[in-house]
Amino acid sequence: MEIGFDNERYISLQAASIRERILQFGGKLYLEFGGKLFDDYHASRVLPGFKPDIKVRMLQSLAEDVEIVLVINANDIEKSKIRSDLGITYDDDVLRLMDIFRSMGFLVGSVVITRYANQAAADAFRKRLTSVGIKSYLHYPISGYPSDINRIVSEEGFGKNEFIETSRPLVVVTAPGPGSGKMATCLSQLYHENKRGVKAGYAKFETFPIWNLPLTHPVNIAYEAATADLDDDNVIDPFHLEAYGETTVNYNRDVEIFPVLRAVLERVLDECPYQSPTDMGVNMAGLAICNDEVCRKAAQLEIVRRYFAAAVEAKRTGSDEHGVEKLEILMNRAQVTPNLSPARSAALLKEETTGGPAGAMVLPNGQVVTGKTGNLLGAASALLMNALKGVSGVPDELDVISDAVLEPICHLKTAHLNSRNPRLHSDETLLALSVSSVQSPEAKELIDHIGLLRGCDAFFSVIISPADEKLYRTLGINVCCEPKYESHRYYHK
Repeated sequence: MEIGFDNERYISLQAASIRERILQFGGKLYLEFGGKLFDDYHASRVLPGFKPDIKVRMLQSLAEDVEIVLVINANDIEKSKIRSDLGITYDDDVLRLMDIFRSMGFLVGSVVITRYANQAAADAFRKRLTSVGIKSYLHYPISGYPSDINRIVSEEGFGKNEFIETSRPLVVVTAPGPGSGKMATCLSQLYHENKRGVKAGYAKFETFPIWNLPLTHPVNIAYEAATADLDDDNVIDPFHLEAYGETTVNYNRDVEIFPVLRAVLERVLDECPYQSPTDMGVNMAGLAICNDEVCRKAAQLEIVRRYFAAAVEAKRTGSDEHGVEKLEILMNRAQVTPNLSPARSAALLKEETTGGPAGAMVLPNGQVVTGKTGNLLGAASALLMNALKGVSGVPDELDVISDAVLEPICHLKTAHLNSRNPRLHSDETLLALSVSSVQSPEAKELIDHIGLLRGCDAFFSVIISPADEKLYRTLGINVCCEPKYESHRYYHK
């Protein structure tokens, strides 16, 4: 993989920027952390070289000064809102995040339940937190939020919220997902700190959009593609342009809320320390890009991936055509087409020549390998095996897993597990490969080279099964599918 991003430079610049902001406010900063604090695979795809855990590593350089507060919306608890990339509820993810942060040496001080209005599920979750020794606080809905400044900055607004006891100079406020109330939590704390005579400030950490890249840069367009379902738009920050005569990029929600935020900060701190939404940010990612062309190409591929993901979702659910249309517009803006990856044309050609579902993958050296549906292996399994042969140097014509191993598994699926499809999914194929590696050095060679497929692009001529898609994503392979099913049925398991 070509590298476009310098991790060490990023850690140095980002940590220095945060330290400077803490000092600006006299030693206490509430940092609203947008996006994913770790496992940021979107950033690693559009900024090649960006480590998915780099933001946590950066915070670890400040660990002695850091305290983490997790925020969750009571309505999300009540609705059992699911984090789609993990398949778990937001309240379960709060506990998962606490375990991870603590294992990394961070102080996790508490959990804040926002927009609390006696929701039964929120009460149950709070009891659950108490039972395991986690301190929690309640923040309430504020009538007229965010426009009624007089009510917000009063005892009837922020004053009703419980004050979160913190002990470190840098309080990182994060959440399982958007809409949790991170900004309101930070501002509420400033109100209470100010009443107690403590000087404190607020800043925001969002990786995207990258403020010092052009509005039309593919990396910023890729962010719009990633948030197409939220209807976010990148815009020029008009406040920054007016204040400094400098063109910077922000997103519409921050620009729209800035006048309100400025008014709140003026009430709480007597003056607003920021002239623009861009001023609020501490993001240094744009200054750590070391090869702009590499990042442009990677971001263009990500835009196309997002398009196919939306098209497949629309096919599965029969909805969200608006999202597909928006992504088509974004592809036009980025000057790319659905055929950007050579894997697509290779997969479609393979399907045309074999008469069945097929897939293709671009290997790290640029070679494109294909796989087709057979009697014992599905297209995803065949492609995975051929890709592993390609990166390990095992001859393509060699049968690494014998039919004597595959056939009993296929029989088990149909005869005893009630499966209509005898072909092995990719996870089942890897298990068969692992068993074969006990006696076959070639099979062991394939197993040893699995890691080389991380970051590769795969494309399938049909929508593959959830099991295959999950396995590919676990291996770090970027998957796209043509938005069509292998067969015409009304129910697709």
